[in-house]
Amino acid sequence: MRFGILGPLRVGAGEGTLTAGRDRIVLAVLLLRSGRIVPVDELVDAVWQERPPATARAQLQTCVFRLRQRFAALGIPPETIVTDPVGYGVRTFGGELDAEVFGAEVNAARSALTAGQLAEARRHFRTALALWRGPALDGIASPGVRRRAHTLDERRFDTLEECVDIELRLGLAADLIDELTDAVERQPLRERLRGQLMLALAGVGRQAHALTVYQDGRRLYAEELGIEPGPALQELHQRVLAGDLAVAGPGHQPMPPVRALPRVISDFTGRQETIARLVKEIEEDQARVQLIDGMPGSGKTTLAVHLAARLADRYPDAQLFIDLHGHSARSPLTPAAAVAALLRQLGVPTERIPPDLDDRLAMWRTELTARRALLLLDNAGSADQVTPLLPTGPGCLTLITSRRRLVGLDEGRPSSLPVLDAGEAVELLGRVAGEARVAAEPVAAAEVVRRCGYLPLAIRLAGARLAHRPRWRIADLVERLRDAGDPLAELAAGQRSVGDAFALSYAQVTPAAQRMFRLLGLHPGIRFDNTVAAALAELPLAEAQDVLDELVDAHLVEEPEPGRYRLHDLVREYARTLLDEPGNSAEYRAALERLLDHHLYTAAEIARRAEYPSSRRGFVLPEPPRADLVEVCARQGLSWADENRMALTALSRMAEEEFPRHCWQMAWACWRPFWNGGQIDELTEMHTVGLRAAEALRDDSAVALMLNYLASACYRRAEFVWAVRLLERAVEASRGDVCGEQLANNIWNLGAAHSANGDHRQAIEYFNEASRVLRRLDRRAELTNLNNTTYGLLCWGHYGEALRSSRTHMAVARAAADHRQLANAVGHTGLIRYRMGDTDPARRLLRAGLALHRKVGNRFDEGDVLNGLGMIEREAGRPAAAATLHREALIAMADAGDRIGQCASRNLLARALLDQGDVQSALDLFRRVLRDATKVNHRHQQAQALDGVARCLRLSDPAAARSHWTRALALFRQLDVPDQDEVAALLAALD
Repeated sequence: MRFGILGPLRVGAGEGTLTAGRDRIVLAVLLLRSGRIVPVDELVDAVWQERPPATARAQLQTCVFRLRQRFAALGIPPETIVTDPVGYGVRTFGGELDAEVFGAEVNAARSALTAGQLAEARRHFRTALALWRGPALDGIASPGVRRRAHTLDERRFDTLEECVDIELRLGLAADLIDELTDAVERQPLRERLRGQLMLALAGVGRQAHALTVYQDGRRLYAEELGIEPGPALQELHQRVLAGDLAVAGPGHQPMPPVRALPRVISDFTGRQETIARLVKEIEEDQARVQLIDGMPGSGKTTLAVHLAARLADRYPDAQLFIDLHGHSARSPLTPAAAVAALLRQLGVPTERIPPDLDDRLAMWRTELTARRALLLLDNAGSADQVTPLLPTGPGCLTLITSRRRLVGLDEGRPSSLPVLDAGEAVELLGRVAGEARVAAEPVAAAEVVRRCGYLPLAIRLAGARLAHRPRWRIADLVERLRDAGDPLAELAAGQRSVGDAFALSYAQVTPAAQRMFRLLGLHPGIRFDNTVAAALAELPLAEAQDVLDELVDAHLVEEPEPGRYRLHDLVREYARTLLDEPGNSAEYRAALERLLDHHLYTAAEIARRAEYPSSRRGFVLPEPPRADLVEVCARQGLSWADENRMALTALSRMAEEEFPRHCWQMAWACWRPFWNGGQIDELTEMHTVGLRAAEALRDDSAVALMLNYLASACYRRAEFVWAVRLLERAVEASRGDVCGEQLANNIWNLGAAHSANGDHRQAIEYFNEASRVLRRLDRRAELTNLNNTTYGLLCWGHYGEALRSSRTHMAVARAAADHRQLANAVGHTGLIRYRMGDTDPARRLLRAGLALHRKVGNRFDEGDVLNGLGMIEREAGRPAAAATLHREALIAMADAGDRIGQCASRNLLARALLDQGDVQSALDLFRRVLRDATKVNHRHQQAQALDGVARCLRLSDPAAARSHWTRALALFRQLDVPDQDEVAALLAALD
């Protein structure tokens, strides 16, 4: 295992490998949330609690950087720590984190226990417990870490208790006494542990010691908590006193109780964690009422019956069941009718049941007062329906299932049942349709359950269709589900269908909720918030929230995170079928326009607030129809665009036919957030669709804009030939631009594409042409052109001209208060001064540029400046420091999604490694760059990599070095860049 948190923090093979306290806290928090992104604010709170310094975020970045360095030294890939716009995360795989191995072993033990395999369950439990080396994350005092570590410690003792139960049943009492004695000393308030120690002692004939353990516990509970031991421990004490306590041996099997529960279905699948959690809560007497709710078809009744059967021997006096018909075609049972039916199950003759409800309830409670009874109230419609039926006896357990959240019920612990996971879903399909068939077509089976949304009812109906059609392949059913206009129609068998199950829940919500539910079927994203619901339904935000809450309580809408909602795939299909009904076309079109308006205006406002003036080029949107909703979303900033990128992309496709102007305008509004966020695939798709829409409108300005932004995606992917072709079309489309800004923008971008492709002479010609167009405009419009001109001259080696251009760029950016362009100008000036040999001023300028880039969140140019600082360190004879900077630059370029930037960073990192004497690592890295640069046809990075390979081979293989330098020199001469002189000299020296 690479990481250990079940004891002192461990990284790699040994403990104590991290000495910095903050680094330990950061890694501990990330490992406690393995596989998830931990927000920066949560990490800051964990490290500094209530008083973080102003530089907390920067210091946190340093911690992450040091952790990545330490990982690399231990042979752990640095990319194990992932960077996200929200925060950081640790990605671990099977067997790498001891806590995950612990959880897997515990789940395996519980599955074996459910199957009656006691020895196998014990083996898995003991394997899990053996992973513990002490208290979780011992030695880390951060309150945030300690809270989560305490939860892990609790799981450890929960697991020990489950394991001991099995071992007592297997007759291993004598082997447990020492371990249980130690555990009770460490956890003296856990009654279950104390009771198990009493059982073990009594089981080997040490009743006196068992009574002492009880008396010690009683005294402790009185002193610490002011209470007596619980009923279970008191009963155990009485049994020890009476001398009738014996530990069940291996062959012990209790007599089955008489019950009125439904038959447990033989193909019950999955839900083992849920079952184990509920059993644990009930055994520890945490709740005498358990509420199990969930969406239609999620298997609530099946799970409740299975749970009741598992607990039946604990409630030997009565096990009762009644269907309350809260969600069915017939009317719900009244409390009077329900209690009469339950009394008859208890054996009360009909003639003895009082006619008055209060008298019936009094008899019901009297009958249960002295009984240990289990009551399953299935399909409850409301809290009012079940409240009168709840037993008052201390030995009773009530399980309630409902499609609604029974928020009005004063008593009870709620559990909302999710859909199955993928593995459980395939297993259920196999049990219904035939395990051999599923094993023969695993890919098709996985696709069937995915299209069923992992919903148990849908999977059972799909499996039933297969079971009754033995000549069908599973792939045949996949095809029917894929091609069906109404997938719900395919998920039916006899009188049962998924659509009917949804219809019952839909019919029982208010008209306002029904309307919102139909309209939510339009939203194409995975998740949405209350502003989307308000926009669709034309409601004030507070009113929309109330309606959403009603749909959540009815399990027609899910709320996986506070304030974030989603529709199950099949529920969304059902909502769409309702909206597609005859007469709803006008409602559909108006709602779609409201949804498009909401996302378009929000994206545009976020771009405006993020100081992206280029995002507003060409036109200005009017006031938004729902400014209140736009304001709520815009306050989230760029995180809103990131969270909604899939929905924005899908909405642009939906808008193409009926709302083409929305289509291309949404692409326009999303360009800068997607570009800076590295979401190039989404950018490409949106602007491809936007281009078609603009062409259909015959809007030359919009066409030019879409071509320009499509070219930017090609540029980021290093497809420079395609970028040039698109920009040439954009220039022609914008020739009619009256003010000239769009034409100039397209011309200078065409120059940038040529520059990136190594044709700096042609690039400068286009930059000069753009400048001539821009002379008619204010100086702020020149900023991007000045930026590109400076960079092109720098790459071409014309340093004097580049320095003059950068200084002009800096002055114009400062006057315009454009912080993003100012950061570019400062960084480029630093790079130019470095090329000119002015090392100290270059270092100061680059550091200033780095701070500015980080302030505005420009990851690509941050990487560029880091590389510049790294080159200075390498030339100063500090290759280790240079390597560190180039690794940081590589991470920044990867975050920005820039392939050429990654090639450049790797090229420079390899040179720093070569200077450190690590020839093999440098050679491997140069060869990787050569492959990547050749793949995207970037000649300058190809040439740099060829030069690097030659430097690595010049002593061991001079002939190969000569070949690589010859190829590099040819490329450098094509590009007409300064590198050619140094390579020519090296080649001559080798000859």
